[in-house]
Amino acid sequence: MAAYFRRYLVRHMNAWRIARFGEFRLPAGAGPIVVYTNHPSWWDAAIVVVAAAEFLPAHASFAPLEKAMLGKYGVFGRIGAFGVDLDSPRGAAAFLHAAADILSRPDRALWITAQGRFADVRERPLGLKAGVARLPEIAPDALFVPMAIEYAFWQERGAEAFVAFGPPATGRELLALPRPARRDRLEADLTATLDRLSGDVQTRDPACFRVLLQGRAGIGGVYDAWRRLAASWRGRPF
Repeated sequence: MAAYFRRYLVRHMNAWRIARFGEFRLPAGAGPIVVYTNHPSWWDAAIVVVAAAEFLPAHASFAPLEKAMLGKYGVFGRIGAFGVDLDSPRGAAAFLHAAADILSRPDRALWITAQGRFADVRERPLGLKAGVARLPEIAPDALFVPMAIEYAFWQERGAEAFVAFGPPATGRELLALPRPARRDRLEADLTATLDRLSGDVQTRDPACFRVLLQGRAGIGGVYDAWRRLAASWRGRPF
Protein backbone atom coordinates (compact mmCIF):
# COMPACT_ATOMS: atom_id res chain seq x y z
CA MET A 1 0.00 0.00 0.00
CA ALA A 2 2.91 2.37 0.60
CA ALA A 3 4.11 1.72 -2.95
CA TYR A 4 0.55 2.25 -4.25
CA PHE A 5 0.15 5.57 -2.45
CA ARG A 6 3.59 6.76 -3.56
CA ARG A 7 2.48 6.25 -7.16
CA TYR A 8 -0.87 7.88 -6.36
CA LEU A 9 0.83 10.96 -4.90
CA VAL A 10 3.23 11.21 -7.85
CA ARG A 11 0.28 11.01 -10.26
CA HIS A 12 -1.89 13.60 -8.51
CA MET A 13 0.48 15.90 -6.63
CA ASN A 14 3.31 18.09 -7.84
CA ALA A 15 5.48 17.13 -4.86
CA TRP A 16 5.56 15.87 -1.29
CA ARG A 17 8.00 17.93 0.76
CA ILE A 18 9.33 17.93 4.33
CA ALA A 19 10.39 21.17 5.99
CA ARG A 20 14.11 21.29 6.69
CA PHE A 21 13.48 22.54 10.21
CA GLY A 22 11.12 19.60 10.84
CA GLU A 23 13.11 16.54 9.75
CA PHE A 24 12.23 13.34 11.59
CA ARG A 25 14.82 12.47 14.23
CA LEU A 26 14.23 9.43 16.41
CA PRO A 27 16.29 9.26 19.64
CA ALA A 28 18.33 6.11 20.15
CA GLY A 29 16.52 3.45 22.13
CA ALA A 30 13.09 5.05 21.68
CA GLY A 31 10.17 2.84 22.67
CA PRO A 32 6.82 2.68 20.88
CA ILE A 33 5.98 5.82 18.89
CA VAL A 34 2.82 7.92 18.83
CA VAL A 35 2.73 10.31 15.87
CA TYR A 36 -0.17 12.75 16.22
CA THR A 37 -1.20 15.13 13.45
CA ASN A 38 -3.68 17.77 12.42
CA HIS A 39 -6.34 16.67 9.91
CA PRO A 40 -6.76 19.08 6.96
CA SER A 41 -7.99 16.72 4.22
CA TRP A 42 -8.81 13.31 2.75
CA TRP A 43 -5.20 13.11 1.57
CA ASP A 44 -3.97 12.68 5.16
CA ALA A 45 -4.56 8.91 5.04
CA ALA A 46 -2.24 8.60 2.03
CA ILE A 47 0.35 10.84 3.68
CA VAL A 48 0.29 8.73 6.86
CA VAL A 49 0.77 5.49 4.91
CA VAL A 50 3.78 6.77 2.96
CA ALA A 51 5.20 8.59 6.00
CA ALA A 52 5.05 5.39 8.05
CA ALA A 53 7.05 3.57 5.37
CA GLU A 54 9.45 6.50 4.89
CA PHE A 55 10.24 7.38 8.50
CA LEU A 56 9.42 4.26 10.55
CA PRO A 57 10.10 1.32 8.20
CA ALA A 58 11.16 -0.96 11.08
CA HIS A 59 7.95 -0.34 13.03
CA ALA A 60 4.56 -1.95 12.54
CA SER A 61 2.24 1.03 12.12
CA PHE A 62 -1.42 1.28 13.15
CA ALA A 63 -4.02 4.04 12.94
CA PRO A 64 -7.56 4.60 14.23
CA LEU A 65 -10.14 5.32 11.54
CA GLU A 66 -13.74 6.39 11.98
CA LYS A 67 -15.94 3.29 11.64
CA ALA A 68 -18.00 4.58 8.73
CA MET A 69 -14.85 5.48 6.81
CA LEU A 70 -13.35 2.06 7.51
CA GLY A 71 -16.50 0.49 6.09
CA LYS A 72 -16.10 2.62 2.95
CA TYR A 73 -12.36 2.02 2.56
CA GLY A 74 -12.03 -1.53 3.88
CA VAL A 75 -8.53 -2.01 2.49
CA PHE A 76 -7.18 0.13 5.35
CA GLY A 77 -8.36 -2.52 7.80
CA ARG A 78 -5.91 -4.96 6.24
CA ILE A 79 -2.91 -2.65 6.68
CA GLY A 80 -3.22 -1.60 10.31
CA ALA A 81 -6.30 0.63 10.61
CA PHE A 82 -8.91 -0.14 13.24
CA GLY A 83 -12.41 1.26 13.56
CA VAL A 84 -13.28 3.72 16.34
CA ASP A 85 -16.29 5.73 17.48
CA LEU A 86 -14.88 8.57 19.55
CA ASP A 87 -18.30 10.18 20.04
CA SER A 88 -19.34 7.56 22.59
CA PRO A 89 -17.79 6.47 25.92
CA ARG A 90 -17.74 2.87 24.72
CA GLY A 91 -15.91 3.86 21.55
CA ALA A 92 -13.35 5.88 23.50
CA ALA A 93 -12.75 2.94 25.83
CA ALA A 94 -12.30 0.61 22.84
CA PHE A 95 -9.77 3.02 21.33
CA LEU A 96 -7.73 3.10 24.55
CA HIS A 97 -7.85 -0.70 24.82
CA ALA A 98 -6.57 -1.10 21.25
CA ALA A 99 -3.92 1.59 21.78
CA ALA A 100 -2.66 -0.14 24.94
CA ASP A 101 -2.20 -3.38 23.02
CA ILE A 102 -0.45 -1.65 20.10
CA LEU A 103 1.90 0.38 22.30
CA SER A 104 2.89 -2.59 24.46
CA ARG A 105 5.82 -3.31 22.12
CA PRO A 106 8.72 -0.98 21.23
CA ASP A 107 8.62 -1.86 17.51
CA ARG A 108 5.13 -0.43 16.97
CA ALA A 109 3.81 3.00 16.06
CA LEU A 110 0.38 4.56 16.41
CA TRP A 111 -0.53 7.37 13.96
CA ILE A 112 -3.41 9.60 15.05
CA THR A 113 -5.17 12.47 13.26
CA ALA A 114 -5.72 13.96 16.69
CA GLN A 115 -8.37 16.53 15.76
CA GLY A 116 -10.72 13.66 14.94
CA ARG A 117 -12.35 15.62 12.11
CA PHE A 118 -11.39 17.58 9.01
CA ALA A 119 -10.21 21.07 10.01
CA ASP A 120 -8.61 23.96 8.15
CA VAL A 121 -4.91 24.46 8.91
CA ARG A 122 -5.65 28.04 10.02
CA GLU A 123 -8.19 27.01 12.65
CA ARG A 124 -7.11 27.85 16.22
CA PRO A 125 -7.24 26.27 18.70
CA LEU A 126 -6.67 22.95 17.01
CA GLY A 127 -9.03 21.19 19.41
CA LEU A 128 -7.27 17.86 19.87
CA LYS A 129 -9.44 15.00 21.07
CA ALA A 130 -9.11 14.20 24.76
CA GLY A 131 -8.08 10.60 24.04
CA VAL A 132 -4.60 11.59 22.90
CA ALA A 133 -3.87 12.96 26.39
CA ARG A 134 -4.87 9.61 27.92
CA LEU A 135 -2.25 7.67 25.99
CA PRO A 136 0.73 8.45 28.32
CA GLU A 137 -1.24 6.76 31.11
CA ILE A 138 -1.37 3.46 29.22
CA ALA A 139 1.98 3.82 27.44
CA PRO A 140 4.44 5.76 29.63
CA ASP A 141 7.38 4.43 27.62
CA ALA A 142 6.03 5.80 24.34
CA LEU A 143 7.51 8.77 22.50
CA PHE A 144 4.98 11.38 21.34
CA VAL A 145 5.89 13.14 18.08
CA PRO A 146 3.82 15.96 16.51
CA MET A 147 3.58 15.95 12.71
CA ALA A 148 2.11 19.00 10.95
CA ILE A 149 0.45 18.53 7.54
CA GLU A 150 -0.44 21.21 5.00
CA TYR A 151 -1.33 21.41 1.30
CA ALA A 152 -0.98 24.35 -1.09
CA PHE A 153 -0.78 25.25 -4.76
CA TRP A 154 2.45 26.86 -5.92
CA GLN A 155 3.54 27.34 -9.54
CA GLU A 156 2.32 24.05 -11.05
CA ARG A 157 -1.04 22.43 -11.80
CA GLY A 158 -0.74 19.88 -9.00
CA ALA A 159 -0.89 20.65 -5.30
CA GLU A 160 2.08 20.48 -2.96
CA ALA A 161 1.90 18.33 0.18
CA PHE A 162 4.03 19.42 3.14
CA VAL A 163 4.93 17.82 6.47
CA ALA A 164 7.10 18.81 9.42
CA PHE A 165 7.85 17.03 12.68
CA GLY A 166 8.07 18.85 15.99
CA PRO A 167 10.14 18.06 19.09
CA PRO A 168 9.14 14.75 20.69
CA ALA A 169 7.96 14.36 24.29
CA THR A 170 8.29 11.20 26.36
CA GLY A 171 5.24 9.58 27.88
CA ARG A 172 6.70 9.91 31.37
CA GLU A 173 7.36 13.61 30.81
CA LEU A 174 3.71 14.09 29.82
CA LEU A 175 2.48 11.86 32.62
CA ALA A 176 3.91 14.32 35.15
CA LEU A 177 1.30 16.86 33.99
CA PRO A 178 -2.40 16.86 34.95
CA ARG A 179 -4.55 15.54 32.12
CA PRO A 180 -5.88 18.97 30.93
CA ALA A 181 -2.35 20.44 30.98
CA ARG A 182 -1.11 17.34 29.15
CA ARG A 183 -3.51 17.92 26.27
CA ASP A 184 -2.55 21.61 26.25
CA ARG A 185 1.13 20.64 25.96
CA LEU A 186 0.50 18.23 23.08
CA GLU A 187 -1.66 20.80 21.30
CA ALA A 188 0.87 23.58 21.83
CA ASP A 189 3.68 21.47 20.35
CA LEU A 190 1.61 20.59 17.27
CA THR A 191 0.37 24.19 16.88
CA ALA A 192 3.91 25.58 17.00
CA THR A 193 5.06 23.05 14.40
CA LEU A 194 2.10 23.82 12.12
CA ASP A 195 2.60 27.59 12.47
CA ARG A 196 6.25 27.31 11.49
CA LEU A 197 5.43 24.99 8.60
CA SER A 198 2.76 27.40 7.34
CA GLY A 199 5.28 30.23 7.42
CA ASP A 200 7.67 28.25 5.22
CA VAL A 201 4.84 27.25 2.85
CA GLN A 202 3.86 30.91 2.42
CA THR A 203 7.38 31.80 1.26
CA ARG A 204 6.96 29.46 -1.75
CA ASP A 205 10.69 28.84 -1.44
CA PRO A 206 11.60 25.24 -2.33
CA ALA A 207 14.91 25.68 -0.48
CA CYS A 208 12.97 25.53 2.81
CA PHE A 209 12.06 21.92 2.03
CA ARG A 210 13.49 18.57 1.06
CA VAL A 211 11.59 16.73 -1.68
CA LEU A 212 10.38 13.29 -0.63
CA LEU A 213 8.39 12.56 -3.80
CA GLN A 214 8.37 14.48 -7.08
CA GLY A 215 5.22 14.46 -9.19
CA ARG A 216 4.62 15.39 -12.79
CA ALA A 217 4.85 19.16 -13.26
CA GLY A 218 3.21 21.04 -16.09
CA ILE A 219 -0.21 21.14 -17.73
CA GLY A 220 0.05 17.85 -19.61
CA GLY A 221 -1.74 16.76 -22.77
CA VAL A 222 -1.31 18.48 -26.12
CA TYR A 223 0.06 21.73 -24.63
CA ASP A 224 3.02 20.09 -22.89
CA ALA A 225 3.62 17.81 -25.89
CA TRP A 226 3.98 20.93 -28.06
CA ARG A 227 6.31 22.57 -25.49
CA ARG A 228 8.46 19.44 -25.38
CA LEU A 229 8.71 19.37 -29.21
CA ALA A 230 9.53 23.10 -29.36
CA ALA A 231 12.27 22.68 -26.75
CA SER A 232 13.86 19.85 -28.74
CA TRP A 233 13.85 22.01 -31.92
CA ARG A 234 15.71 24.72 -30.03
CA GLY A 235 18.12 22.26 -28.41
CA ARG A 236 16.88 23.20 -24.94
CA PRO A 237 15.91 20.91 -22.04
CA PHE A 238 12.18 20.57 -21.36
